[in-house]
Amino acid sequence: MIEITALASSSKGNCYRITDGHTPLLLECGINYRDIQKGFDFRMSEVAGCLISHEHGDHCKSIKDVLKAGIDVYTSHGTAEALGIEHHRIKRVRAKEQFQLGTWTILPFDVQHDVSEPLGFLLANLAGDKLIFATDTYYIKYKFQGITHIMVEANYSMDKLNENILNGRTPAVMKKRLLRSHFSLENVKEFLMANDLSKVQEIWLLHLSDSNSDEAMFKREIMELTGKMVIIPQG
Repeated sequence: MIEITALASSSKGNCYRITDGHTPLLLECGINYRDIQKGFDFRMSEVAGCLISHEHGDHCKSIKDVLKAGIDVYTSHGTAEALGIEHHRIKRVRAKEQFQLGTWTILPFDVQHDVSEPLGFLLANLAGDKLIFATDTYYIKYKFQGITHIMVEANYSMDKLNENILNGRTPAVMKKRLLRSHFSLENVKEFLMANDLSKVQEIWLLHLSDSNSDEAMFKREIMELTGKMVIIPQG
């Protein structure tokens, strides 16, 4: 069993609570620490660790508070360097080198974003459930077997982006950055179709753009494509 709770999922902040019923984890900490505490019912001492994908503030805003609370933070060498924080609870991990965290086996993998050394994470529990977490990337080059839960960024759609540029709602200069840093709906579809979805129970679409996405359309199209339950967290 994997239980996912989204505390925040947008360009303003990203933070998720993940548990297999034994080991609660914090994925990203890009919101105020007080809101993280509320999301965990103030039982922060039970949190086995925090995984951070990269150094942008909407993913790691509360890292100092998390460290102060005695929670180990797992992130890449590049992200740790970019954050410039020296702390004994920052655990540097490498892509494709798995590690244990309570009842979880975690495999970091490299993703594509305009930062130092961004990571995605594959989390497996003792029951055989597997969760893939990938955000802020324009491409995922790996294929995964036996995934049961997918948490993946669906930041924008090309049609919506082009329409907004034509109408002057989105500056044209934004397009180049988005194409090289964020996952589009079109790329999400390609990623899903390239992977084994036979065991998938839930697909979570994360980090939707306020202006270049369409929640109802994204949900409908991914459900039609996969036949799976699709969840889009609010904010």
